[in-house]
Amino acid sequence: MPICVKSEIGPLKKVMLQRPGRELEHLSPTTMEQLLFDDIPYLHRAQQEHDQFAEILRSRGVEVVYLEELTAQVLDARPELKTEFVEDVIRAAGGTALGYQEPLREYLLSLEDSRTLVTRTMEGISFRHLPQSSARLSSLVRSGARFMMPPIPNLYFTRDPFACIGRGVSLNHMFSATRNRETIYGRYVLQYHPDYADSVPLYYTPAYNFSIEGGDILNLSANVLAVGISQRTQPEAIEQLARNIFDDETAEIDTVLAFEIPRTRAFMHLDTVFTQVDVDKFTVHPGILDTLRIFELRGKGQAEIQTREVSGPLAEVLARYLNLDSVQLIRCGGESEIAAEREQWNDGSNTLCIAPGVVVVYDRNYVTNQILEESGLQVLMMPSSELSRGRGGPRCMSMPLQRDVVTL
Repeated sequence: MPICVKSEIGPLKKVMLQRPGRELEHLSPTTMEQLLFDDIPYLHRAQQEHDQFAEILRSRGVEVVYLEELTAQVLDARPELKTEFVEDVIRAAGGTALGYQEPLREYLLSLEDSRTLVTRTMEGISFRHLPQSSARLSSLVRSGARFMMPPIPNLYFTRDPFACIGRGVSLNHMFSATRNRETIYGRYVLQYHPDYADSVPLYYTPAYNFSIEGGDILNLSANVLAVGISQRTQPEAIEQLARNIFDDETAEIDTVLAFEIPRTRAFMHLDTVFTQVDVDKFTVHPGILDTLRIFELRGKGQAEIQTREVSGPLAEVLARYLNLDSVQLIRCGGESEIAAEREQWNDGSNTLCIAPGVVVVYDRNYVTNQILEESGLQVLMMPSSELSRGRGGPRCMSMPLQRDVVTL
């Protein structure tokens, strides 16, 4: 199976990343909020940090592939798709890009190298890239800071545009229009790449009206999926996702747990406050424990989905649905409220588990990292001074494609 992700902790075999590129250099103080950034990372250092992240994974036997390369491989193998790809990118960029559709199309199709074409659509295209008539008002007032096609700097968070669920994929409808273009690359890979074409069921697509993002989707076991109701994932999307999974007779999932968390930027996705790090261990931001609500969705083989609220503390609920005697919740920041808030903001709970009890974390969250080590976990720390400025951690930056199956 080209996609096989039935847990959060099974030994990681293959993962998709996206190395930060010039799209980060196209951020500015006037555009960073619109492009969902709170600060401007230093690209050279961010790339160094990302390369060290990839090397940690490779050193543990993980095959690392890149979204940019997979998309370029599709266009190399199927050059007749280039026109369709360019038109899809322009359409998804919307706004000014549609107003300059013909010159943009001509410019992008003039880029013969597929890798260059793909990266240029990611970096953004400013007015300086295209010739303009000096008699036009737009030519007189344009500058290199004006983009016909804006950059998409969130691309290095590969977790969000699509999420692997069992042997299938949720190709997501992004919350912000700024990120809509990101799903195109995943769609072309899944639909046309020889490793994935015609073999991966889609449990959600951007054609559905409601937003859902991969940071809210966690595979708790082969049978249980967790999805966050968050700032960026709507409950209607979770219902549709559950319906589509339940309708797939080959899918093992028979239960979806919806976790309602505060709808704030600090708690952007479920995986920013809650991740699994071992068979019976989870990181959690203590700030959600008093307000967290959990709902069960069932309905495999049935005409309608049955939904009910689940009662009990989080640890008891997880133990019950995972058939464990108990689970340990490891508090981000420990008992210090200040450390908890600071390290959750810097993605202390956003861990990437690459095998049971082995996690990749940001080195800056030293309070939480020490607690993880004291809890018996092997902690692999990566540098994070620049990557963390995008508000996402190791889990956000990785899309597992294949994990070995573990028995929970």
